[in-house]
Amino acid sequence: MLGPDASMRKDAESMQQDRTALPGAQSRPAWHRRHRGLAIGGGVLGLLVLAIVVFLLLFDWNWLRGPIGRYASARTGRAVRLDGDLKVHLLSWTPTAMVGGLKIGNPAWAGPGDTATVDELTLKVKLLPLFAGRVELPLVDLEHPRFDLIRDAQDDANWRLSNAPSDKPAKLPPIQDFIINDGRLTLKDARRNMTLTGTVNARENAGPGHQGFELVGQGSLNKEPFLLKVNGGPLVHVEQDKPYPFHLDVTGGTTHILADGILARPFNLGDLSGQITAKGANLANLYFLTGIVFPATPPYSLDAHFDRKNTRFDFSGVRGSVGDSDLEGSLTVDKVNGRRKVMADMQSRRLVFSDLLAVIGGGPKASAVKTSAQAPSPTSSGRLLPDAQLYKDRLRVMDADVRYRARSVKTTKWPLSRFALDLKLNDGLLTLDPVEFDFPQGRLAGRVRIDGRKAVPETDMDVRVTNVAIQQFVPGKAGQPPIEGTLEARAQLHGLGDTIHKAASSANGKVVLVAPHGKIRQAFAELLGINVANGLYLLLSKDQRETDLRCAVAQFDVKNGVMSVSDAVFDTSVVRATGKGVVNLATETLDLRLEGQTKKPRLLRLWAPITLKGTLLHPKVGVDAGKVAGQVGIAAAVGAVLAPLAAILPFVGPALAKDADCAALLGEAKAQGAPVKASTIAAAAAAPRTKH
Repeated sequence: MLGPDASMRKDAESMQQDRTALPGAQSRPAWHRRHRGLAIGGGVLGLLVLAIVVFLLLFDWNWLRGPIGRYASARTGRAVRLDGDLKVHLLSWTPTAMVGGLKIGNPAWAGPGDTATVDELTLKVKLLPLFAGRVELPLVDLEHPRFDLIRDAQDDANWRLSNAPSDKPAKLPPIQDFIINDGRLTLKDARRNMTLTGTVNARENAGPGHQGFELVGQGSLNKEPFLLKVNGGPLVHVEQDKPYPFHLDVTGGTTHILADGILARPFNLGDLSGQITAKGANLANLYFLTGIVFPATPPYSLDAHFDRKNTRFDFSGVRGSVGDSDLEGSLTVDKVNGRRKVMADMQSRRLVFSDLLAVIGGGPKASAVKTSAQAPSPTSSGRLLPDAQLYKDRLRVMDADVRYRARSVKTTKWPLSRFALDLKLNDGLLTLDPVEFDFPQGRLAGRVRIDGRKAVPETDMDVRVTNVAIQQFVPGKAGQPPIEGTLEARAQLHGLGDTIHKAASSANGKVVLVAPHGKIRQAFAELLGINVANGLYLLLSKDQRETDLRCAVAQFDVKNGVMSVSDAVFDTSVVRATGKGVVNLATETLDLRLEGQTKKPRLLRLWAPITLKGTLLHPKVGVDAGKVAGQVGIAAAVGAVLAPLAAILPFVGPALAKDADCAALLGEAKAQGAPVKASTIAAAAAAPRTKH
C-alpha cells in the first residue's frame, strides 16, 4: 500500500500528464525550440538563394564553352565550337544568351571547313512557356553570319544534321524579332548543277530601296547565269497568327520564275501559298531548279496558284502555252514512301503537232521550234526518228502519274483530230498507256514501255491502227482520191538504246499492214501492172473510173533494225501485185518494189516493177527503168528479124494473174496480230471472184 505522500505525488503526476495531452498545452520552451529551427532553416535557404544569385551574377560562363561545344558536337556529328565570349542572363522572365564566335563544322564527307559561322548570336527565350513544353523566342539576332552550303551528287547536304535526305520544310519556333545583319551565303550544289554567292539581311526597318528581309544572290545554273532574289517585310514585332508576305524572283539561263506568296504562320515554310509565273525556252530546264523531270518542250509561259502543306505542293489553275499549244490543268508534287511523286491532269484545247514532235525529240530543237503548224520534220541529225537522249538517271529520281488530253490537233499534213496520253513512271519504269491519235475516220493507239532501270534502256512497243480511212492521207484532185479503203495495222517491237533512233536501229519484232477492201482508180491499178498504154492514157485523160481493191496485206519481219518483207500482196480486180524488199531503220533507207501481173489480156504491157527508194524522210517512188529498157531492146531485135507483128510479143504477159485468196491472207494477218475483224474475213471469203 502507498502512503499518503506517495499517493498525492502520483495524483499530481497524473494531472500533469493530462494537461500536456491537451491541445495548445505545449510547454513554452518546446515551442521556442521549434520556431528557432524554422528560422534557422529559412535563413540557410535564403543564404543559398543569395549565393546562387551571386554565383549566377559572378559566374564566368566561358568555362562552359568547351563542355557545351563537345556536347553539341556529339549530338550533331560534326565539330561545334564557341570561340568567343559566352554570356548568359538567367534572372529574368526572358533569359538571354549571347554567343560569340560560333562555328559549326562540315560533316566528314564535305571536307574541311565550316557549314556556318556567326560572329555573335543573341537569343532570348520566354521562361513560362518552357514549362509547358513550348519554345518561344522574343529575339534572335545574328551578326555577320556566314553560310557555306554544299550538296553532292548523291544528295548528301551539309546543312542537314543527319545523312538521311529530307524534304521536310524548315519550321522554326515562334520568333518575335528576327534580325540578320550582313549575312553571307555560298552554295555549291552538284545535284542541281548550281552555284550561288549572295547576301542575306533581316533589317528592323525597310529602308529606301530595301525590304525588311532580303536574300540576293548570283551564280550559275547548269552552266548558265543564275540570279535569285527573295524579299519580304521586316521580321520584328512579328505576330504569329498574321500571314507574312514574300516575293520571289529567280532567273536561270532562259528560265524566269516570279512568285508572290504568304506564309500562313511566320517561320513555318511548310504552310505557304501564292501565285507563280514561269517562263522559259524548255520545261526540261526546270529540273535543275526543282528536281522534277519535265519533258523537253518549245518555249513556254505558265501561271498557277500554289499551296504547300508540309511536303506536298499543289499547283491549281495552271494556264498558259507551250509553243503554239495552250495548256491548262492541275499538278501535285508530294513525297510518297520516301520518293517524290508528280501527279498531273492536263489538257489542251488545241495541240499544234510540231509542239508534240519537239516533246518526243523530233523536229527542230525545243528552243527553235517554229511557230506554225507543220508536218513531221527532220531531227537535228537529218533523220526522221528522234535522236533526243533519254536521261535514264532522271527517271529514277521520281515517280509520276500524268493524264493529258488534246481536244483538237492542228497540222498541215496529217488529218489528226484528238490526242490522248496516260503516263506512269515507277522507279525508272516508264509506261505510256494509252498513246492515242484520233483521225476523222479511225484511230492509232498503242502502249510503250521504257525500262530505264537497266544500264541500256529497253523499249517495248505495241501499236495498232484500226479503221483508218486511207483516203485521208492521199487526197485526190477534184475531190476524188486515187484510193479508198480501210487500213488496219499493228507493230510489235522490242529495242535497246537511250534514243528512239537507237531503239529502232536494234529492234526486233513484226509489223503487219492490212487493207481488207476498198476502191482504187483504175489508172493506178493498171500502172501496178504496168500497162503503160492503158494506165497512162487513163491518167492523162483524167479518167475517174474505179476498180475494186479486193485486199492488200504486207507483213514485215524485223531483226536488228531491218524490216524485211515476208509477204506482200496488193490485189485489185484488174491487177495482182506482190512486193519484196527491206527498210533499214538504222540508216532510215528504203528499198522496196511492187511487181504486178494483169488479170486481163493487154496488147501492150511493160513488166516493170514500181520501186520505193530514198529515205523515210524523203521517199522516192519510181519505175525500174532498166528492166523496161531491156524489154524495149528485145522488141527491137525481134522486130528486125521477124515480122512486125512479132515485135509486140515481149509486151504480152505469158500468163494472166488469178485473184488472191483474200480470206486466207486476212486470216494470216490476223494470226500475226493485225486487228482484222472475223466478219471482214468472212466477207472476203464470200466475195465474188474476178472473171478472167
